[in-house]
Amino acid sequence: MQRRAGGGNVPEIWAGVDIGKTHHHCVVINADGRRLLSRRVANDESELLALIGDVLEVSADVLWAVDLNHGGAALLIGLLVSHGQQVAYLTGLAVHRASATYRGEGKTDAKDAFVIADQARVRRDLGLLRPGDEIAVDLRTLTTRRLDTVFDRTRQINRLRAQLLEIFPALERALEMTNRGPVMLLTGFQTPAAIRRAGASRIETWLKNRKVRGAAALAKTAVEAAQAQLTALPGEKLAAAMVVRLAKGVMALDEEIAELDALIEARFREHPHAEVIRSMPGMGTKLAAEFIAATGGDMDAFGSPDRLAGFAGLAPRPRDSGRVSGNLRRPRRYHRGLLRTMYLSAMVSLQCCPVSKAFYDRKRSEGKGHKQALLALARRRLNVLWAMIRDGECFHASPPVTGAA
Repeated sequence: MQRRAGGGNVPEIWAGVDIGKTHHHCVVINADGRRLLSRRVANDESELLALIGDVLEVSADVLWAVDLNHGGAALLIGLLVSHGQQVAYLTGLAVHRASATYRGEGKTDAKDAFVIADQARVRRDLGLLRPGDEIAVDLRTLTTRRLDTVFDRTRQINRLRAQLLEIFPALERALEMTNRGPVMLLTGFQTPAAIRRAGASRIETWLKNRKVRGAAALAKTAVEAAQAQLTALPGEKLAAAMVVRLAKGVMALDEEIAELDALIEARFREHPHAEVIRSMPGMGTKLAAEFIAATGGDMDAFGSPDRLAGFAGLAPRPRDSGRVSGNLRRPRRYHRGLLRTMYLSAMVSLQCCPVSKAFYDRKRSEGKGHKQALLALARRRLNVLWAMIRDGECFHASPPVTGAA
């Protein structure tokens, strides 16, 4: 068996799989690039197991390569991992760019699978997929669903505002829809006439019965808006019914977000690094859960804090040419979710961590803007978080003082 230039064994064959929703296409090549197998298979367990068996009959020393690491590829990757197979990952963009260097302009699943296999054969810088632990996978599912629900809530609130604006602009302008109280108010009162008939006292009682904070101030705001508009606009009755439906939709999404928060917190606390990550100032439960979901909680998969920073988009890449040097840019390929997590945690830490605030102020005094200083702080905090997880130690603002021997 041959050796890789950078260490490790070179496999005898390479199996490239072009991933699809219902079907995949697999091409197996040898060290000379000759095709040994080319097959279209359904995304079904029995057919995938048959494919794995046929490839292993050609040679047990095989490196699999895929162009997708989630979604339709989940079943195949799970089966390969359970059979002890190594799986490399190429991004779809890398495959697309590499295809332009091969003969012919046609695009087929078979050609894409061959390109994937051939790129895995000639490249030595591809990362291997690692199976995530059960907690990290669960947190990825929960945090993704929570983020989708938050986006749905924002869209629902925007629709609610647009609908209310058509019949009652004064109330739309006066209410803060991101709070629970105003949304609850709209489930019972939507038109100026209805609010004037009820009066401030009755509305306040109605809100208090539904455990709304600041019921008196909210009722007063609604009545003042109703007194400013005495005209009933066309279509008011049907629009009011739509406002009720939209408001109840927002409240339903609020309940789902609260349920997801409870599930995330319970699952997060079961992770072995939970207390270590949570001890860092500015890293709340939800952000810490998103960090584990993005990284798997296993720092060995990255090898160094610099590689983790590159994965998060916090390590600039040089773009030098000719006499132009020192031209640093953010990489195009990075994990947006991890960057968001570290950026938000850095922003929060300015309010609760003197060390982070001092570092931020120093960067601002050096001439960096607010965003640049926050990104620098996020990179610094990522290095610290790496060391904390590596050593299994919680955060402390300064090194412990050791007594004299």
